[in-house]
Amino acid sequence: MFVDVAKIHLKAGNGGNGAVTFHREKYVAAGGPDGGDGGRGGNIIFKADKNLSTLADFRYKRKYLAPDGEKGGGGRRTGKSANDLIINVPVGTVIKDAETGRIIADISDSEPVIIAKGGNGGWGNCHFASATRQIPRFANDGKKGEELDVVLELKLLADVGLIGFPNVGKSTLVSVVSEAKPKIANYHFTTLTPVLGVVNMGEGSSFVMADIPGLIEGAGEGIGLGHEFLRHVERCRLLIHVLDVSGSEGRDPIEDFEKINNELKVFNEELAKRPQIVVGNKCDLTTEQEVERISAWFKNNGYAFFPLMAAIAEGTTELINYVAATLNTLPPIIRYEPEPSEVITEFKEEKSFTINVRDGIFYVDNADWVDDVMNKVDPDDYESLQYFERVLRQSGIIKALEQAGVKQGDTVSICGVEFDFVI
Repeated sequence: MFVDVAKIHLKAGNGGNGAVTFHREKYVAAGGPDGGDGGRGGNIIFKADKNLSTLADFRYKRKYLAPDGEKGGGGRRTGKSANDLIINVPVGTVIKDAETGRIIADISDSEPVIIAKGGNGGWGNCHFASATRQIPRFANDGKKGEELDVVLELKLLADVGLIGFPNVGKSTLVSVVSEAKPKIANYHFTTLTPVLGVVNMGEGSSFVMADIPGLIEGAGEGIGLGHEFLRHVERCRLLIHVLDVSGSEGRDPIEDFEKINNELKVFNEELAKRPQIVVGNKCDLTTEQEVERISAWFKNNGYAFFPLMAAIAEGTTELINYVAATLNTLPPIIRYEPEPSEVITEFKEEKSFTINVRDGIFYVDNADWVDDVMNKVDPDDYESLQYFERVLRQSGIIKALEQAGVKQGDTVSICGVEFDFVI
């Protein structure tokens, strides 16, 4: 079964907790804290697999959980980091945030992509020893791994897309110019799934052609089968519009062309602007005058037109040579760039907390909500740190710290993380 859309739930591994232990050894008095750090939780990584062609596997398994990191041990032993969870998907899979629709990644090459990051391990109590606090009896808990729902959309990577009404000869055309073997019959919707074929143009030269299941009027709004596969045309650099010039089903080919282009525009206006070559198939079933009339209309409207008899491969060589030459002038296949996250937003909701001063350290207690904010903060990213500072200001934490007497350079502890107070 061909499946090109799936929604799944991802949960990266949590970091292991830091350990609270003290060194115990014969003849060593007051060995001090030696609790090790927790291990990192496993990431969830997506990787392209050329052997996969659909998202069918994701119909039956919807939740993917990466393992958690191990907790730290005594003797400053760091807990084992968890293995990453690698999920294989077909080449051309676009991953979107299910809630916002934001594009997270386009899995179109061999480069693995981390979609959900595992949580960092917590610090052991050996990190918290100081001249004034020599026996710390606490450690950091590991951070939670990222958790989100994502939508997987398969958008085939093809240079050329064949479009047109059902039963106009698209499958026949792709079968005679490539090694693809689609089902061919004289009735509508013979092709129920997109078919890819590689067209070889000689040594070191080829391009990929996709036979898109037949569109009908209203497809852009969800009518018929074709609307399910319009997404596979979006990456194509060039469209070949196949028409039945014989009008064997009582339709006018020029009207067919206009109707299908309108459906492309309804679905995605950029598609209607994509370069098109027009093929007039089944020329053997009509008169030369009719073929000339149709050819003249398209040439007058700026389209390259090729009369064809696909069933006997008549005219295909000229068409394929022209397609190859046109592709050399066009940009590469579309790749979707990840869209920025909306994490950096204003924080205005009032939250509870308390300030306590112990051993000269200012503790922000009863503020578990801050932990969720800190999980989103990247300490190596300046904008992320700016966001964290805004959270502290808008929630009133910085004002409360100043009222409690904090000064430049004093140590502040929030959710087990210590830093110097800097205004």
